[in-house]
Amino acid sequence: MHPAFSVILFTTASGAGYGLLALMSLMGALDRLPADRWFGLAGLGLGLVAVVTGLLSSTFHLGHPERAWRAMSQWRSSWLSREGLIACATFLPAGLFALGWVLLGRHDGIWSVLGLVTFVMSLATIACTAMIYASLKPIPRWSNGWTLPAYLALGLMTGALWLDALALAFGLGDPLQAWIALALILAAAAVKLAYWRHIDRETPRSTAESATGLGRLGKVRLLEAPHSSENYLMREMGFRIARKHATKLRRIAALLAFVLPLLLTLLLLLLTPAVGVALAFLAALSAMAGVLVERWLFFAQARHAVTLYYGSSEV
Repeated sequence: MHPAFSVILFTTASGAGYGLLALMSLMGALDRLPADRWFGLAGLGLGLVAVVTGLLSSTFHLGHPERAWRAMSQWRSSWLSREGLIACATFLPAGLFALGWVLLGRHDGIWSVLGLVTFVMSLATIACTAMIYASLKPIPRWSNGWTLPAYLALGLMTGALWLDALALAFGLGDPLQAWIALALILAAAAVKLAYWRHIDRETPRSTAESATGLGRLGKVRLLEAPHSSENYLMREMGFRIARKHATKLRRIAALLAFVLPLLLTLLLLLLTPAVGVALAFLAALSAMAGVLVERWLFFAQARHAVTLYYGSSEV
């Protein structure tokens, strides 16, 4: 599939934003974070800004962005509609929870309930984003059991790294936050490596023979293309990337998203708070860069079954 930057930015930014909102809301509701107003403003504000940035960028991929609101009408059958509705609905509890934290300096009582609701709805939004792709059966590299946990793990991992960095910046650092970030880095790395292993070893679901129904006659191949130049389907659904380039990009993604954040987070536990703040922000930025590369690969390596009619032998 064509790796459009607008969709890559959307999934990366909104995933990190909802991950940050989810963790801040949960830990605030459980009284594991101090109700510092400026910290609440910075953390919840950053989460909401990242979410809005991601949601707005997703409309740039549309031919008519002004019609994006119509997608929400198909919530009974479309994960895209469900994502849009839940994403918008999450702003209500998240906004109220932020008001209680920032204006009143509270995240207990009724505010803690709003925090728990924000936590659940933030995870639900990430899950809906993942299911947009996991539900597409003609694209085997998306339609598998690893897509959903990968999106959740990467969203929570990036959110945890930003939470740790912000807490240290406001002098509210707690080793618990760093350990949560470390655990989520390891979990995300394990899930993503399992995803890559799965798509590398998966047997083809469809072939040119099964797509045309001519398999009983022998090997099927494209004799002559029905077009004189590249068309929309070939551009959007037949994007190709060489295996050696994909392997190199996987290593870059793993280094930036998992290895460097892991080492930097371990290191900041041993250093002074002043140095730790710089390392924490560097870890968060590195993870974001790594997820951008990972997300580019997620789209670039996916191939639609329609490419079987344009020369591909198997999908």
